[in-house]
Amino acid sequence: MSLLDILFLAVGLAMDAFAVSIGVAIQGHVKGLRPAFRLWFHFGLFQFLMPVTGWYLGIRLAQAIEAFDHWVAFILLAYVGGKMILSGLRGERNPTSPAPSDPTRGWSLVGLSVATSIDALAVGFSLAMLQVNIWYPSVVIGLVTALLSFIGVELGNRLGRKIGHRAEIMGGAFLVLIGLRILFTHAFQ
Repeated sequence: MSLLDILFLAVGLAMDAFAVSIGVAIQGHVKGLRPAFRLWFHFGLFQFLMPVTGWYLGIRLAQAIEAFDHWVAFILLAYVGGKMILSGLRGERNPTSPAPSDPTRGWSLVGLSVATSIDALAVGFSLAMLQVNIWYPSVVIGLVTALLSFIGVELGNRLGRKIGHRAEIMGGAFLVLIGLRILFTHAFQ
């Protein structure tokens, strides 16, 4: 595989993470370096690890996982997006109400990371069948995903400032739509 092939593959795999980064940043949780770093680091790390995992699991499991991977991605994105929509529909919080869950922390972050990188698992299987060394493509995929996620966070933060308090609803709807796109893309292949 040439570097150009790997870059095209990496950009294609990173598009879900890029879109989710925009959606999460729109809601206003990614203010400052720490939450932005958590988001793009985890997206990049998971995009790096999934092809490696797919490579080592081997061809036999590819068909079993392929049968439901899109459902896992959809459920995770719909859950996090649904929580964001409900929080946004409640309107602006008063200072004594608890803060909405932060998708750049804990299980929400892990769920988003898995949901946006599950296709990379199948890529790992494919690369194993092509007898491609997995390390170089995985590093490139992880770095490209981290970079595009960083760009997505910056775009989302700018959009969030312009949209105001309704940004959380829009960000949640964005995540649900990404999940639906993944589900329908796999259903109609």
